[in-house]
Order: sequence, then C-alpha cells, then structure tokens
Amino acid sequence: MGVASSGKTSLGERLAEHLGWPFRDADSFHPPQNVVKMAGGTPLNDEDRKPWLAAIAAWIDELRASGKNGIVTCSALKRAYRRVIIGDRPDVALVYLKGSRELIGARMAARQHHFMPPALLDSQFAALEEPGEDERPLVMPVELPKDEIERAVLTRLGLN
Repeated sequence: MGVASSGKTSLGERLAEHLGWPFRDADSFHPPQNVVKMAGGTPLNDEDRKPWLAAIAAWIDELRASGKNGIVTCSALKRAYRRVIIGDRPDVALVYLKGSRELIGARMAARQHHFMPPALLDSQFAALEEPGEDERPLVMPVELPKDEIERAVLTRLGLN
C-alpha cells in the first residue's frame, strides 16, 4: 500500500518474480469510469472505490480458496479500504511504502504514460490514514534502494 508513485507496482513485480507468485496491480481492477474520472483530474470518492475494492478482495479470496499465494498492490489509503481487502484474513500481509510528499511528488512528475496526473497526489496524502499497529504493517521507507526494500520484505515476512 501507499500513495501513487511510492513504488508499489515495482516492488510487487519484483516480489512476484522472485517468489513465482501471480501479481495484480490494483489499477487493473478499476472499472473504466474510474480511470476516466482520474485521468480527468478528479479524485475518486468512497462510492467510486466500492466495486474496485470488492474486486480486489474477490481476487485475494480466490487465491486463498485455491491454496495459492499472490501479490496485489493497492493504494489502500484508508483503514476502511484495508478492512475490505485485508479484513479478517490473518494470512494477508500489509506492506506500507512510506515516503515524503516531496520525494514521491518528484517520482510522480518523472512518470510517463500513467493515467493519474501529479495534481491528484495532494488528495492522496490528504486521504492517507497510515496503518496502525493493529493492522500489522511492514513499513518500508521508499528512499531505500529497490533491491534493499525487496530483500527486507522477503526477510521480514519469512519468504526468502
């Protein structure tokens, strides 16, 4: 989890490749109207996010029901969103990629071919409810090198 441009997709792809697990980016779960709305510079509201979060949770449950593991990246900015996608699933781990507005803003400005404009980053930070200890987050600072973040996640989750 984390705001846009925090490195979620990059980390998710690296972990999936290392572990041989399926990977899905939450962006792939958005209904088309959400993508149009964000591309137009309008932040999503909680009502917009309901079908998106339900689709992510359904994918997680499909994997769990088949005895498989997987990785999904999602902004999951609010505790209520995390309750939908993690809920009472004790076998689902939460990794929070945490960084400053300045660093993440610079990363976002450098991105190309993404539907979310940099102007929406402020709304993401405004909506962000950092996970509490009860959510058992693994907090990773985004200023670390990508390979160091990957190694730390694998080690701390006992997956290497």
